[in-house]
Formats: sequence, structure tokens, C-alpha cells
Amino acid sequence: MNEFFVSFWNVNNLFDTLTTSIGSTIEFTPDRGWNNIVKNKKIENLAHVINSLHDNQGPDIIGLCEIESEKLALNLIDKLRVEKEYSIAKYLDSPDIRGIDTCLLYSKKLFRLNTVKGYSTQLRYPTRDILAVNLTVLSNNADLNIIVNHWPSRAGGRFETEPLRIAVAENCARAVEDILKINQNELQNLPWDLRYDEKSISLLNDRWNKNILLMGDFNDNPYDRSILSYLRATPDKRKLMNWDEIFEHPIQKRWPCNKQTDKHNYLFYQGYLFNCMWSLIPDGTIFYDGGYDLFDQFMVSRGLLNGEQGLKIAL
Repeated sequence: MNEFFVSFWNVNNLFDTLTTSIGSTIEFTPDRGWNNIVKNKKIENLAHVINSLHDNQGPDIIGLCEIESEKLALNLIDKLRVEKEYSIAKYLDSPDIRGIDTCLLYSKKLFRLNTVKGYSTQLRYPTRDILAVNLTVLSNNADLNIIVNHWPSRAGGRFETEPLRIAVAENCARAVEDILKINQNELQNLPWDLRYDEKSISLLNDRWNKNILLMGDFNDNPYDRSILSYLRATPDKRKLMNWDEIFEHPIQKRWPCNKQTDKHNYLFYQGYLFNCMWSLIPDGTIFYDGGYDLFDQFMVSRGLLNGEQGLKIAL
């Protein structure tokens, strides 16, 4: 299995100098000192650090957030390592009120882009989409799904804004389940007692073990409710079970629908992700109010954790 490197960075208000959005019009204008000279210097500094990552080899995939436009992403690519042949995984403009979005860059030498999808969260105000990208690894034809996140900030108070991040966590979990679970139409054609049908279990497990990598600025720590209880990203690898184990596990006796069929339980079951960041606690990625927070995180599906389908994360 060939090795490749993945990074994520919140580029912190990378706006253009054009007054074409609410965010840039209010905050980033020449009157406030934001001009092409400053913008270009910021891009140059960002590129310098990105190129220095992974022993000066640079990442093969990099997720970004707080970037205003595809044009700015292209400006950044112009400063990155030419040999990587970076491309943008179709920049999607979200309805975010400040005009900042998530974005994914990947090396065309190593990956083929298949699909790009945005998941919107319906809050009282427009917020950025969750970006879901499907790639093929050219060296072994493995499938890789990457979900890039930038959840609502804590401006206004941690607990006051927590429900906003919980809402986005539920949408992110839905994006994960869209990849890892078959839909109800497919499920209808399977036997009601799934656990006793080898073909059905094989089908469910094959889907369940797809490679998913979540990355982003979640504006919550790994132990906060949005991450741990709603996205269900855990430090406990034992919770990431296959379907033959899930159906027979003693804890499932407490399912609300345990008297229903395996099909019902399949639909109700909320799976787990593995959060790769717990070993970094109590260190963090951001220092605020006298302490560190670990807001920038990587999480993986069972398949990517265990190397079930051609790829395995190195922990």
C-alpha cells in the first residue's frame, strides 16, 4: 500500500479584495487595510507553510476552510509545489453569511476526482456547507471519501452556541451514513432476519467498511457533546463493529426497537467513527483564554481504521 499525506488548515479569513459578498464588504476592505498587497503576502505565507509540511514534501491532499472563492484557491495552488499537480475538488459556494467556505485540494498525480456534494444545515442564519468529496486512489483503485467541515463558532458563548454545532453534527452524521449504509429501497429486498443471511451480512459489511476521512475545524473538542454524542466520534476502537457483531452485541438488547426486525434496527442504529485526536489531549490547536482547545480534528470510519478496503490510516 503506497503512502500519501493529508493535511487540514483553517486559513483564517482568506478573502478577496472585491466587495462582492457581505463578509468581505463589511470586514475586509482597502479602507480597513485589506488590499492586494496584503492578500498576496498572506497567500505566499500560507503556501510557504503548506509546502514545508511532511518533511518539506507538502501534503497530497489538503482541506481548507475560511476561503472565500475558487479564484483564491487557484491563487494558492499557483504558489504550491508544481510537482504535486494540485487541483480543486469543485469549489462549492455555500450560503454562509460571511462568505467563507470549505475547500479540498488534491494531487492529480495520485487521485481521480469522482463526485463532490455539499450538505447544507438549516439554521436561522446561513452557514457553510459540509463538503463531501469522493476520490479514487490511482495506485490501487481504492475508494476514498473525504468530508470537510467548518462548524459554527463559539462567538456568543460556548454553551449558547452549542446547539448550532449539534445541528451540524447531525447533518455530518447523515453525510457519513449516506456512504456507509444502504437505503430503504435496497433494504426492502433483503430478508427480515439479516443476521442469519450470509449474503446480506456481507453486503452490509462491505458498505459499512468504506473509507471515510473527516477533517475540519469543528469549534468543539473531542470530548464535547456535538462530537462525542451526536457525531459519535469515539476514542474507543472496540465500538467500531461489523454488522454481524452489532446485531448480536448485548447492548443492542436495549435498542428502542429491539422487538422489531433486523431491518428496523439497521435503520435506527447510529454507528461510530474513530477520533484520531484523543492522544493529543491536553494539547490543542488553538490557545484561548488561558488554555488550549483541540478544534481541528481528523476522524475515520471503521474501514479506514482497520484497512478493510485498500487504505489504512497510520496512527
